[in-house]
Amino acid sequence: MDVCKLLIAAIAGLALSIGQAAAAEVTLKGVTSFAEGTAFSKNFERFVAKVNAEGKGLVQINYIGGPKAMPPFEVGNAVRGGVVDIANVTGAFYTNLLPESDALKLSTISAQDQRRNGAWDYINKLWNERMNAQYLARTGDNIPFHLYLNKQIDKPDLTGLKLRITPVYRDFFQALGGQVVQTQPGEVYTALERGVVDGYGWPILGIFDLGWHEKTKFRVDPGFYNVEVSVLVNLDTWKKLDEQQKDFLNKQAIWLESLNPETASLIADEMQRQSAAGIQVIRFPPEVSAQYLAKAYDVGWASIIAKSPELGAKLRTLLTK
Repeated sequence: MDVCKLLIAAIAGLALSIGQAAAAEVTLKGVTSFAEGTAFSKNFERFVAKVNAEGKGLVQINYIGGPKAMPPFEVGNAVRGGVVDIANVTGAFYTNLLPESDALKLSTISAQDQRRNGAWDYINKLWNERMNAQYLARTGDNIPFHLYLNKQIDKPDLTGLKLRITPVYRDFFQALGGQVVQTQPGEVYTALERGVVDGYGWPILGIFDLGWHEKTKFRVDPGFYNVEVSVLVNLDTWKKLDEQQKDFLNKQAIWLESLNPETASLIADEMQRQSAAGIQVIRFPPEVSAQYLAKAYDVGWASIIAKSPELGAKLRTLLTK
């Protein structure tokens, strides 16, 4: 009888421990602010797949998709309010909530270096306090932005041109004389087709995903700034995770950032593809190109520091060489 009681107790204890382990698994609701399967969602989707494959019993992500599930400019607020737990989003889509997020595009050091020099810790302090978010990883890096046009120019003067923008290049294009219009990415093709805009800003990657190459004649070189797409976790959700779960997600974040160097070959392929599609490259003389780049960064930092003098200046010291 005693043996039977011990066996029953052992089975009950095992069942309880299994139940507790199952209960400890956390499922995070996740979104991306870019269309599913496109250039700036692909690595996040690889991250989700890896978390779900390796995180059984710890963490799973219920990935509900991109703009069809949630408009891009609402994602930042959804993370802050806990409507979603984890998101792939660029700071350009939530500058209304955190103007300093615009500084991330001006970084001239890698995501790995930002972790080493204290920038990542400082960013997290700001994002914790101002966005109610944990800044988990930077997935877009080493990717420049470009100006794409349907009208040829021979100098960096955009006077008379209407350009689709996000907050990333608003101030820069305006400083060059352009008229700017902010729209959702899904509206750009029609705007180009109807002549509502004469061009747009976008990274070197991604225009084929959206079909914009069909309505684009020129790309201006050199590229400027540095794409920032990051993974944010709602801070309340983050605090509820145990240390094992946090460590697991941080490990996956480091892996995600390790993919960033892959972009070099992707960019080379993209440039060839754009050329084959008939997109011509506009290049200014070397001294003019240098002035063009200098203006981009001068305007960018001036805008940040004007909005947030102390925090902007601190970010500049941490994010630039």
